[in-house]
Amino acid sequence: MSLRLATFNIENLMSRFDFSGFRNQLKQDRVLRLFEVKSEAEYQRLEEARTIAHTDDTRQMSALAIADCDADILCLQEADNMASLQAFEYNYLFRMVGNGYRQKYLIEGNDSRGIDVAVLMREETRDGQPIECLEVKSHAGLTYADLDIFDDTLASSNRPNDRIFKRDCLELDLRIGGRPLTLYVVHFKSMGPARDGLDGRQATMPVRVAEAKAVRHIIESRFGRGHTADKMFAICGDMNDYQEKVDILGDRRNGYEFVPREEEESALDVLTSDGFVENPMLRRPVLDRWTLFHSRGPQERHLCQLDYIWLSPALARRNEGQVPEIIRGGQPFRTIFPPGQEVERYPRTGWDRPKASDHCPVAMTLDV
Repeated sequence: MSLRLATFNIENLMSRFDFSGFRNQLKQDRVLRLFEVKSEAEYQRLEEARTIAHTDDTRQMSALAIADCDADILCLQEADNMASLQAFEYNYLFRMVGNGYRQKYLIEGNDSRGIDVAVLMREETRDGQPIECLEVKSHAGLTYADLDIFDDTLASSNRPNDRIFKRDCLELDLRIGGRPLTLYVVHFKSMGPARDGLDGRQATMPVRVAEAKAVRHIIESRFGRGHTADKMFAICGDMNDYQEKVDILGDRRNGYEFVPREEEESALDVLTSDGFVENPMLRRPVLDRWTLFHSRGPQERHLCQLDYIWLSPALARRNEGQVPEIIRGGQPFRTIFPPGQEVERYPRTGWDRPKASDHCPVAMTLDV
């Protein structure tokens, strides 16, 4: 009995406009910086027009990427609210590509911008097995004090009673053809800018470490510490961290060199250090595991995996021969692909935008 599972950071599936760029240039779209805008009212009209014109192409590509996943269960990150999710599902997934989802789950979390994790599910798997959702639980309310994980590494920008998850950990208790499967959907703290002499990744690492500890605590509380290895569960989402990356050296004129490197430290070590979960992406070649191209100019370019389907040991063993798929057709043309990995992009994809997302969806067929 197979299940097709996917995760995708769809990026800013918003149902509202953001006018904060008028007063904060760091939030202002680069197009509007080319024009002289004389008033806030004029800025708002221009921003509305720009956003609407840009969004249709973007969401068509997002829908094509999701259609290529062909998932029975789709875990999404950065959905604004249920209304925007329903509008996207009906007008793009269903009407455009005939690939809709009847079951939708979203609970408002902690993100200051209002972006949440969500889950879309079919009523049946592709081989006709019913997909039942028995319970959905949010863990957005958990604090550092609740789990006694507050320490000095968090003290510079957090307090003991602050909430752990910067978005949420959404727990879904499922039955697939009568068989149990528990799903945890997350979106960890983003890396952000450099701070206190540390780069963005290191400066925000303690928050992601705490989030990973909290996810593990939630699962161990559910199944019992030391009794999770034989349970059927998966953790899906954008972890905003990686254990390895591929540095990109060189330039367009002289060619590129791709150098894989392992990280000495990662928030994800909390989940993998003793085999608590497995990353099936390691079954792919080392240069072909990436889901995001990162660039801050020619001196800082790399490919890395930020998007994960983590499997419990029991689920990983049951699916030893299965390899995750990475959907890269929605990547902008500025993304630098290693040799032999180039794919055909979706129609109207731009150099930087429009695009499906900076993130590539990850999909996997599982025997449950």
